[in-house]
This record gives sequence, C-alpha cells and structure tokens, in this order.
Amino acid sequence: MEKSIKERTAPSQALIGVVAVSVGALVANIYYAQPLIASIGPSIGIGTALSGSLVSVTQIGYGAGLFFLVSLADLVENRRLVLIAVAVVIAGLVAIGLSQTAVAFCLASLCTGVCASAAQILVPFIAHLAPPERRGRVVGTVMGGLLTGIMLARPMALFIAGSFGWRIVFFVSAALMLAIGVALARAVPRYQPRQGLHYGQVLASMLGILRERPPVRWRALYQSLMFCAFNLFWTTVPLLLAQRFGLSEHAIGLFALAGTGGALAAPIAGHLADRGYIAAATAGAMAVLGLSFAGAIPVSGTVGLVWLALLAVLIDAAVQVNQVTGQHIIFSVPADIRGRVNAIYMTFVFIGGALGSVLGTVLYARCGWAATAACGAVIGLVALSFHVIERMQGRQRVQA
Repeated sequence: MEKSIKERTAPSQALIGVVAVSVGALVANIYYAQPLIASIGPSIGIGTALSGSLVSVTQIGYGAGLFFLVSLADLVENRRLVLIAVAVVIAGLVAIGLSQTAVAFCLASLCTGVCASAAQILVPFIAHLAPPERRGRVVGTVMGGLLTGIMLARPMALFIAGSFGWRIVFFVSAALMLAIGVALARAVPRYQPRQGLHYGQVLASMLGILRERPPVRWRALYQSLMFCAFNLFWTTVPLLLAQRFGLSEHAIGLFALAGTGGALAAPIAGHLADRGYIAAATAGAMAVLGLSFAGAIPVSGTVGLVWLALLAVLIDAAVQVNQVTGQHIIFSVPADIRGRVNAIYMTFVFIGGALGSVLGTVLYARCGWAATAACGAVIGLVALSFHVIERMQGRQRVQA
C-alpha cells in the first residue's frame, strides 16, 4: 500500500540509496555529450566551430529547469512530478540517439536538460523526510551520488562511445533511467506540498525569498564560486592531459574516474554539518580549493600527473563539502518553501558553473595552464574572503 510522506518517520537506507543513484544518473545526462562533440558534430551536420554549442543546449535546458521546473516542487505532488520528468528524460535520450539533424539533436537535448533538473526536486524531498539531527548526513549521501554522477558521466561516455559509437551512450542512459523510474515509483512516498499559491505566485515569490533570507544569498554565492572553479578545472584539464602528458581519450577517462574519489567527502561533510561545524568546514573547503589550484600550477612529468590526480580529488572534495554544508543551511527553511529555495540556490550554482566553463576555455587557449590554475586559486581566495565578511557581519549583529 502506497504511503504518504507524513506516514514515514525517517528515510530508510534503501530509499536514500535509490535517491542518491537517481540524482547522479539524472545530472549525468547533461554531461555525456561534452567529451563526444568531435564524434557527434559530423554525424548530424555540425562543423567543428559550432560543435561546442551541442553541449550548451543541454546545459541551458538544465538551467531553465532549475528555475521553472524545480520551483513546482512547492506546488505539485513531488513523486508524480519527478516520475513525469524521468519519463520525458527517457524520451529525450532516445530521441538524441536517433537524431540525424542538428535541430532534432538540439530539441531533444533541450527537453532532456530541462527534465534532468528533477534531480534538484529529489534533494529537498529527501531533506523533508530526514529528521533535523540526521539531515546533514542524508543530504551528504545524496549529494555524493550527484557528484559521482557528474564525474562518471565523462569517462563512461568515452568508454562506451569508443567501443560502440556515441549513439549507444544515450540508449544506455535511457535504459538506466527506465530502471531508475521503476525504482522511484516503488520506493518514493507521495508528498503533497501545502496549497495556497498558483504557479505565477510561486515564481514571483522567489525574489522576495532571496531578499529576505541572507543565508540563502551567501550560500548561493559561495557554491557558485566553488562550482565555477570546479568547471574551470574539468573543462581544461582534459586539454592539459592530452597536450602536455600525451594521454589518449581512454586514459583521460581513467583520470576523470579517479577524480570521483572526492565524492567520498560528502558523508563526512554531512556529519560535520550535523555536529555544528558548518563555518569551519566551509572555510576549510575554500582553503583546500585555493591551495589545490595553486599546487597545480607547475605540474609536469609522471610525478606531476600523479600529483594532479590527487589535487583533482581534493578539488572535488572541497566543492562537495561546501555543497553539503550549504544545503544543510538552506534546507533549514520552512518545508513549504524548500523547493523554491533550492531552485534559487541551484540556479546560482549553475550560472557559476557555466561561467567557469567559459572562463577556463578562454584562459587556457590564450594564456595556458598556469594562468588557468592561478585563476582557480584566486576564486578560492575570493570565496574565503566573502565567508570572512559574512562571519564578521554576523558577529557585529550579535554585539549590536
């Protein structure tokens, strides 16, 4: 018999596992095309100069979904909303695999990106279920699944495409999403948010929420900077590995696979958040990010390659720690606005990530790796400076 969320006291480990795998698989869909554009472009009649736009279409769709779809989580029954989105993702992936023209590919990619943002409906949903004293650990586990999905997407796409062709990547993902849809339908309870607003009011209220809740603004700023650095690194490091170290696509895929070790930091961050060490974990994550980029500036040779792999894990871990601690704060808001708060937060994060990809590409092409890594170090320093400012303002308010 299907239960509602109100009838459950806390999420089971099985449910947490299903949601963690689901968010990782959903978000991975916006990254599969990134390492495959050289193969996809000629197949659908796109030249080298425009092939990069094939990746941005899915990401634009994801960004639109963060604002327009995720905000619906405060209005529409969450389980049904997620299952509909997963169904559209499956259809979009199949359409991508079958596409013969650029228009068909882009339309299918746009739909896939919009509905892949359902991952950000599941994150606050699982936070609804978790008791406050466990919320950090539960969200940390789920966010570990999300980052793992991001990190696995590129190497898995390269491995599958290298053996069977790029279209099979999207068919395999469609089959995976079908299995995930079935698992979600079986495991996830219903959750009907409180009524009282229509869709236009939900969207219009988001500016007021951002204005009235400084912690949401600060955490969105922090993670947008961290994700900017994350995307700056992972957009440019494959070029560095190919040009300076002479690695093949499969070897680069293995390097990216090694980088997923950073996802192990998510549960640790959740424990720290639950115990009240949010400020210390935040500052530590920013410092590790900046120092890791600074340490990556002079890499060369075999030892440098190993060192770079270690730094990749540290960068991923730093971004993950800041993400989990940030979401511990933003999910402390009343349950009836969590969907909108998460939509605001993730929209800022997505904008930061998109800027990081562009910044990394331009810097690497014009100035090389050293300048790119130095930029990442500066981003870490800027984020840490903002955190210090926030802490100082908090102390001044207490003293007043």
